[in-house]
Amino acid sequence: MEHRIVASWARGEAAFERGNYGKDHQVTFAGGQQIGASSASSYGGNAALADPEQLLLAALASCHMLTFLAIASNRGFVVESYQDDAVCELGQNPEGQTAVVRAVLTPKVRFSGDKHPDHEQFRQLHERAHKACFIANSVRTKVDLDPVMQNDT
Repeated sequence: MEHRIVASWARGEAAFERGNYGKDHQVTFAGGQQIGASSASSYGGNAALADPEQLLLAALASCHMLTFLAIASNRGFVVESYQDDAVCELGQNPEGQTAVVRAVLTPKVRFSGDKHPDHEQFRQLHERAHKACFIANSVRTKVDLDPVMQNDT
């Protein structure tokens, strides 16, 4: 199964010199949705736009969430809400190259209905989701999980 995007950039009237060129660009998805993107602001990019590191983190968090939701629904749990305040870190990989070396997913999940997982089942749901996530299986980045179950009050 293929998945495609189009990443496009144009110089326009701006300069194109060593260290001096525009970083803003567009990413277009198969359904036509477009997002503005740039390099991280620490690399001269536009902080108001998504950077590649954030897009990688978004792919990891989204894949984990969707996989978790599928597993939870298959087990008969009703997920009411899910929010992940994820973070990733740049550092040096074993080859000495700058890379996203760690991502931490901190999903906060609220269940409703009569059937709620206990803490061990909750942990196992996240472990299964991580092992089945296509994106997590595609990157060398260390991904840590720190899930929080929010009980109904």
